Amino acid sequence: MPADRRVQDAGAFVDSALQREGTWERAQAEQARLGSGLRFYGASVGAVRGTIRDAALRYPGLAHDEVTALSSELWAVPVFERRLAAIVLLQSNLGLLDNSDLTRIEGFVRGARLRARVDPLGPDVIGPMLEGLDAARKARADAVVDRWAGEHDAWLRRAAVLSSLRALRAGGGDPDRFARRAAAVLARSPDDEGVDREAVGYVLAEVARTRPELSFPGLAA
Repeated sequence: MPADRRVQDAGAFVDSALQREGTWERAQAEQARLGSGLRFYGASVGAVRGTIRDAALRYPGLAHDEVTALSSELWAVPVFERRLAAIVLLQSNLGLLDNSDLTRIEGFVRGARLRARVDPLGPDVIGPMLEGLDAARKARADAVVDRWAGEHDAWLRRAAVLSSLRALRAGGGDPDRFARRAAAVLARSPDDEGVDREAVGYVLAEVARTRPELSFPGLAA
């Protein structure tokens, strides 16, 4: 089967499964809780993850271009669960991703404008992807995320800060690079409800809890 047909079929499979798993009660509750202008099928997080697992079994061996194209196809329709499925798909295929995929992910972040969508992308997709790259690709990817920390878009700044969370909390990461990104964020006037500064405070609190030996003088969200 041609790759583009596989992507279309996989997207249709995921969408149909998510609609079957949804309930109108959950859809209404999530709409009331999150708003955001998205539509909701009312499928649970577990159902979304299970659907992506089922899609991987039904369409085995998806290559890099198929995975990234499928993530874009899922994200393109403004349905909350489809966009979560796109994130879970990327999380499930981190080993296929490289620095060139940050352009696509940047588009996702810019269009998300919602904590429930940006926050999984930062720590669970962008950060682990960076940690898995070889030195040359990681350097190029880090330069992109460094740029995000100074961007006009507060949600990109939030993603840049949160991308350091998992590695720092686990005992690795680059504390100096996080500090530079956080300082760039804090140097700006708060906007968008301070979502970027909120992320700095969250990472600082998590690192203080798990790695008290690290200190970041001068950083205070």
